[in-house]
Amino acid sequence: MVQSICTMALARIGKLCRSSVHEPSKGLFSGVLQPGWIECCTGAKRHLLSEDVIRLQEFQNKKLAVSHLVTGVKGNYIELFNQKLQRNDLILRDELKLLLHLCQSADDMVIARDAISRYHAENRNLMFGDFKFGPLFVRLCYEQGMENLAADTITDKSMSGFFNDATSFNITLDMLFTKGYYENCLEVLTTMRTQRVPFNKDTLMLASGTFYKLNTAESYRMCTAMIEDGQTKGKNIPRHAFCFAVALALRQNDIEKAQSLFSQIMSPDCRICQNLKAMILAMSGEVTDAISFLSAALTPKSFSFVKKPEFSQEVVDLLRLRIEGGTHRLKMEQIVKDLEQADQVTQQTLEGMLCYTPTGRRKPLLMMEERRNSRRTRRPRVSTLLSE
Repeated sequence: MVQSICTMALARIGKLCRSSVHEPSKGLFSGVLQPGWIECCTGAKRHLLSEDVIRLQEFQNKKLAVSHLVTGVKGNYIELFNQKLQRNDLILRDELKLLLHLCQSADDMVIARDAISRYHAENRNLMFGDFKFGPLFVRLCYEQGMENLAADTITDKSMSGFFNDATSFNITLDMLFTKGYYENCLEVLTTMRTQRVPFNKDTLMLASGTFYKLNTAESYRMCTAMIEDGQTKGKNIPRHAFCFAVALALRQNDIEKAQSLFSQIMSPDCRICQNLKAMILAMSGEVTDAISFLSAALTPKSFSFVKKPEFSQEVVDLLRLRIEGGTHRLKMEQIVKDLEQADQVTQQTLEGMLCYTPTGRRKPLLMMEERRNSRRTRRPRVSTLLSE
């Protein structure tokens, strides 16, 4: 019964995808929302990963389409799947795909967790092909706000090899980071290292952010060791990871290390870097250089079209605190006054600048138009609905 429903749904998926390519103006998901279904999908907040990585909206759109396709099919697919689990029947790949796109509640997630565990046990020595179930499962956890389930599953030793991609670990780390579960982040990072899943640039950024939040001597040691190890292996350390490491070094009062890390940032012209540099100058007692740095950041009012450097109020206050009386004090007060009048002092904290959600990569319109057609047939490409 489950297999027949799955076959029917997948057959209709291809038809729906083709119609959506040729008739985009009709709106693929118009009129298919069911009362209360999408409410659990809203409100997800991210701090470090962009939508390019999370792909939550894309995943939700696919869930809506699949839910619409199976509407009216006799019987409840998830309940039928649960019965199949209890009978220890073989789980097919397409059946599992469909199940993961139909989960709508915490109870459904329990069945999904049991399903991927069974599927992994049955196919442990087989190749899954190009499709990866790991990102699909953790995106489902992200949507449902079940970061603990994602963390418990991805660190479960019996599931070793199922989550064999960095994306699954990164999305789980992002969930835990957002909720402030930094110790759990460490456990996920340890599992990733144990299973020899390579750290990519997103992993390095999430890990350094976790170490920064923990702010202990041990997390500081781990952060610097991770960056040094990455550099030794020739990895490209992202600027955001360096910024977290510099901020952590400053919190640990290691000014020399902070200066060393900052000097390795390739493009230190962003707002975070400018604030970090001001803090380094303040904490190292370089009063003259700090004044010169702030003076150079002042933008004339006539240059309204130029993006102005902004400094956090806490950074400005620290500079004031570090500069005692005398001519330096007067110069600093005047520069701060000029910055405030030019709207170049913000109430956002340095940590608020560090923990932000990137906008992601923007594809040029020409590239997007080119991707709509197949390079081989020159015909419109058909999107795969149940992709990673």
